[in-house]
Amino acid sequence: MAIQYIQCKNEAEIGMKVAQLFIQQVKSKPNSVLLLATGSSPILTYFNIVKDHQNNGTDWSKVTTFNLDEYIDINPKYTQQSYLHFMNENLFNHINIHKSNTYFPNPSLVGDKYQQLINSYTGIDLAILGVGVNGHIAFNEPGTLITATTHIVNLTESSRLANARFFDNDINNVPKQAVSVGLKEILHAKKILLVATGEAKKPAINHLKQTQDFDQQWPITALHKHHDVLVFTDFK
Repeated sequence: MAIQYIQCKNEAEIGMKVAQLFIQQVKSKPNSVLLLATGSSPILTYFNIVKDHQNNGTDWSKVTTFNLDEYIDINPKYTQQSYLHFMNENLFNHINIHKSNTYFPNPSLVGDKYQQLINSYTGIDLAILGVGVNGHIAFNEPGTLITATTHIVNLTESSRLANARFFDNDINNVPKQAVSVGLKEILHAKKILLVATGEAKKPAINHLKQTQDFDQQWPITALHKHHDVLVFTDFK
């Protein structure tokens, strides 16, 4: 199956459609294993998942989640910008998931260790990704090998600038390193959903559309190596 592109009217429609796919996954397989993103791309998806749980009682008690990435050595002043805090505030605190079943990469889980942990739960059923303006997925920056496993990343200036808005608009407050799952692990997911909203993401999506194979300078193109990818955009 080729990559499928789903153009939506706006971010709200994307959030509803992607959330519904997660809800269907959890209902059909209560012990689903999910790979989750942070940032602006999945926020409305998580909002709708929470709304569904509150209104319809979808049960998340047997679900296990793995996050794509986490900062290293974040300034204590900005712990609210950690991805653990983001996930708790936007999703985990509002559904009946067990926090002990939510995992984040850290420097002790580099190499194959994070994947081994994922494999102990029979692998990822469904993943959600965002994409950076330079085509990065998770913190797999341009130049990342498609065989990369969980690794420590020296964040590019463009990525740190993009995140400076969360750190008092000062790049000096943004951590210089993060731990990220590799492209190899992302491609092991059974199904992948990628959300790209706003004109700034258009070049990355266009590059994905215009290529047929993996381009190391555009990590998003690793998705050509996967059999089941849905790309949701709010632009043509």
